[in-house]
Amino acid sequence: MQIRRNLNLPEDEEIRWLSPLEDDEYAEYRDQDFINLLGVKLEKIPLVNFWPERGPQWDALGKSHSGKLFLVEAKSHIQELISTLQAKDEDSVRKIHKSLEETKRFLNSNAEIDWSHRFYQYTNRLAHLYLLRRNQLPAYRVFVYFVSDLEMKGPATVYEWEGAIKLLHSYLGIGRHKLKNFVADVFIDINYLE
Repeated sequence: MQIRRNLNLPEDEEIRWLSPLEDDEYAEYRDQDFINLLGVKLEKIPLVNFWPERGPQWDALGKSHSGKLFLVEAKSHIQELISTLQAKDEDSVRKIHKSLEETKRFLNSNAEIDWSHRFYQYTNRLAHLYLLRRNQLPAYRVFVYFVSDLEMKGPATVYEWEGAIKLLHSYLGIGRHKLKNFVADVFIDINYLE
């Protein structure tokens, strides 16, 4: 499995997917619901202190038999990488900016840019990985990139995705960062899924 290989996990590290599941109507979870589904507690820094309601909605959540946590974000085309903070409430915006700046400092980003613009979805997912890791939880962030999704006009090769990801990392100033060992980029050719 690519996830195990990319994260250097043991071959016998089985992941049980908690969402999306057919018997749960393929629900995707966010806010305290995703923490509850993973069956963990954020005792050091609670989610409510770090991020406002209506935070990231996870494409998939999983947990291994050894307790490792997997937060998944999937993309079909490069334009999906581009996003900007949409929150309007001043308290929410302030809390998000504070947490993004904290994450940015932790990762030693040298970029003089606001992480709530351009690649906001990517940065808020990294921020949540940072939060779980700060709470001493064995969390991993998995970015799934689909190849050959012609219906969505997505990249036909892994190289196209790799170029876009390299540009994203360069813009954010996060080449080899402190959470790198807990982040996996997985490329799935949809031709092999059919």
